[in-house]
Amino acid sequence: QVQLVESGGGLVQTGDSLRLSCAPSERTFSTYAMAWFRQAPGKEREFVAAMTSSGGRTYYTDSVKGRLTISRDTAKNTLYLQMNSLKPEDTAVYYCAAGVGMVSADYRAYQHWGQGTQVTVSS
Repeated sequence: QVQLVESGGGLVQTGDSLRLSCAPSERTFSTYAMAWFRQAPGKEREFVAAMTSSGGRTYYTDSVKGRLTISRDTAKNTLYLQMNSLKPEDTAVYYCAAGVGMVSADYRAYQHWGQGTQVTVSS
């Protein structure tokens, strides 16, 4: 069972930056597609960004393109989400996810999830 641990969330102001990290309990990048999702209070879990197992392609939901960047450091076995120009609507719990197979924006495609990290952007 792969365990994922997120960190890096916090309370920031509009326009600030944050970097989220996700540390898998084992080396997963060559096997799993990796993704970030988020869930705001009263809303469904939403796809944010994903990366293929090869690391060669990334995908983003339209609302974060140009502001959020998914990346990974294979040597450190860590997945990142660099978040720039943050907006109040980015406020949510952010989850790291790992899934065998092709990358997907559907949360049901991912078998392993972290506990989430809270990001709050004040206006």
